Amino acid sequence: MGGQPESGGRTLVELPRMPAAGALHRRALLGALPGLGGGRRGRDLPAIQLAVNGVTVDRAQLADYDRVCGFRLSDRLPATFPHVLGFPLALRLMTAPDFPLPLVGLVHVGNRITTHRPITADETLDFTTYAEDLRPHDRGRQVDVVLVGSVDGEEVWRGVSTYLGRERKPGGREPGERPAAPAATARWRVEPRVGTEYARVSGDHNPIHTSRLGARLFGFRRPIAHGMWSKARCLAALEARLPDAYTVEVAFKLPVPLPSTVNFARLPDGGFALHDSRGRPHLAGLVR
Repeated sequence: MGGQPESGGRTLVELPRMPAAGALHRRALLGALPGLGGGRRGRDLPAIQLAVNGVTVDRAQLADYDRVCGFRLSDRLPATFPHVLGFPLALRLMTAPDFPLPLVGLVHVGNRITTHRPITADETLDFTTYAEDLRPHDRGRQVDVVLVGSVDGEEVWRGVSTYLGRERKPGGREPGERPAAPAATARWRVEPRVGTEYARVSGDHNPIHTSRLGARLFGFRRPIAHGMWSKARCLAALEARLPDAYTVEVAFKLPVPLPSTVNFARLPDGGFALHDSRGRPHLAGLVR
């Protein structure tokens, strides 16, 4: 692993291979235990940009991902799949001791993906990741983690995940009136296996998605679906209408408990939404 100057004031650190996501999750969980936290965290974002080159697609993993998320089986990568390929690199960044927000307890509140062209399973991707725009929020602090996928030096994919680190603050925003849920286009039953199957194909084994005990430790009565599964499932429902290049942005609202029934709505302006049976929002998205 070496470092060299990079634009934007960040030092480029190249890793020889993609990190193991499971080990990073375990380290973060152990660090959250009393007496094992490992000292003070940084006040600012780390001025580094991590990179891993030569990432190839496992076609078996891609096929499993397509099945779990509802996509047609194809050699073309769904727009959400490069997030899975590069997520361990972003996880390495967020579990660094000087990252200002602890991974345990971070809430994924938004995700924006831009795919510049179709990407196929026979292409080799280079990934870089960095964090930017640490900012206050009425419930704590937010940060954007940027993940970029390139082929032969050309950016072909970019994902920006927004995370909220909740902190105790006086006052707070009063909840506004909730708009009425749009009419459902489809209704899906989300079974508990979605949590474990998505964890297996994505490598994101956060226990709030796979374990009743793990979910309860973080305030949930039962496991919840991964937010990126919810986004992928919505895109799968729109698959036949998606252009070759587009941006899709979502705001994650209330988590999807496992099991549950959710209502999907396709909106005429390129938007889409996911609500529960009582009309409460799980996700609001837009394709442009």
